[in-house]
Amino acid sequence: MIQEKENFPLTNWEIVSVNPSDKNWTWQDLFYLWGNSVQSIIGFSLVASLYLMYNLNFMVVLSGCLIASFLVYILSNLIGLPSQKHGLPFPVILRTSMGVNGARYIALLRGLVGIFMFGVQTYFISKSIGYLIRITLFSIDNTLLNHEIFLSFIIGLNLIDWIAFIFTLLFQYILFSNGQSFNRSFIKFSALFVYFGLILFLIIIISENFKEVSNSVKLTFSIDNALAKKNIIPLLTVIGTMFTYFSIIIVNFGDFSRYVKNNKELNKGNLSLLLNLILFSSLAILIVLGTDIILVKNMIQVDQLLTSPTDIIGKFDNTYLTIVALIFILFSSLSTNLIANYIPSQNSLLNFLPKNLSLKSSGFIIILLGFIVGSFWLTVLSQIGILSFVDTIGAFFGPIFGIMIADYYLIRGKNILNKDIFSSESSSSYYYSNGWQIKGLYSLIIGFIFAAVTIWNVDLRFLQSYSWLIGAFVSYLTYYLLASD
Repeated sequence: MIQEKENFPLTNWEIVSVNPSDKNWTWQDLFYLWGNSVQSIIGFSLVASLYLMYNLNFMVVLSGCLIASFLVYILSNLIGLPSQKHGLPFPVILRTSMGVNGARYIALLRGLVGIFMFGVQTYFISKSIGYLIRITLFSIDNTLLNHEIFLSFIIGLNLIDWIAFIFTLLFQYILFSNGQSFNRSFIKFSALFVYFGLILFLIIIISENFKEVSNSVKLTFSIDNALAKKNIIPLLTVIGTMFTYFSIIIVNFGDFSRYVKNNKELNKGNLSLLLNLILFSSLAILIVLGTDIILVKNMIQVDQLLTSPTDIIGKFDNTYLTIVALIFILFSSLSTNLIANYIPSQNSLLNFLPKNLSLKSSGFIIILLGFIVGSFWLTVLSQIGILSFVDTIGAFFGPIFGIMIADYYLIRGKNILNKDIFSSESSSSYYYSNGWQIKGLYSLIIGFIFAAVTIWNVDLRFLQSYSWLIGAFVSYLTYYLLASD
């Protein structure tokens, strides 16, 4: 038994192969997962903004979104199959192409980006909680918020902001530390709850003036000139922008596909992304158009169509509607933070220190670092262009994907040795050179250069939306050429 522990120090209960009895996710679960991925404030604003950016017909925007989502569907099937078949999360699968040590550090890049975005997202989630606290205090005594204790700021946050921020962090830690089964239930509830909220809000808007909203919808959803030459460049822009939005979840999609029953359910579930996008995009545009009609009718001054849910809520002088809307926004933001940031970061940390960390301890690290990021977001981090740095780190994700696909499908013929993948012995198939696959590292660097240049070179910035795909293709080809000889 002692020898076995020495041979398999890379094992952690949370990242070992999923028990077949626990592989119980169906296509419905993936529908809810993709629903959560779409239902963010950023997603709402993005779809609406794309419509406004070029004064596009909605069919052009929808077409671009569907093409992008179909591409995500194909790539998610490819990256999801190894994890579904072997029951292993993204960082562990990465060991086959990067080496058992290389995967620790390279997967950690995904984790660090996730932790950073977790902190930023938590800050914005806490703003909704802060609004709810202020509404409550104002309803108790409308002079309370004028007290000096609520007007003093530390690092850009006052007392209410700090209470809301710390509460949000602790709440997420408690909520997200209950394991896969609870996360699955939360994802399902959140997706259905948010869709219910959007439909309810739309019904309220339509009931205000059904005739004018209907006329506006007819014009917006018209297919006239949808295929005109002038729409080609905007269409490509929409495709690239929407793909970039979803790309962050693709590389670590195996963190979720490992729980899916079989490949058939995986393919069906990923196809549901298209359905989610049609439903969500339609609701978003209808709400934006309907809101604009109501505001104009009530002579409420707006300079342009409001694309952010928070801005829309702010224009309605209705406390109860505001509270309900904030609750829906809260759930959509929490689920997005769980899927896109918390779970990928947690698995990356567990893979980095498998013998030292657990769900609770890795979660605590995420919360601690998230606290630091969120605390300094407003006054420091948002002012120094750090998002460009994060985008640059994100340029690694496409190349990582390309390498993993080339390795699994072309080099290994869809075979992984589960025993070796947890072994640190030099005789292990995935030990390579001191735990590093040098060919994979070379391929990663070359792909990263091609991807990053579209971010930093002004003349190539028109390709930035496609940097992920460029990096993936270059690394895919490079790794195949290097590893196949």
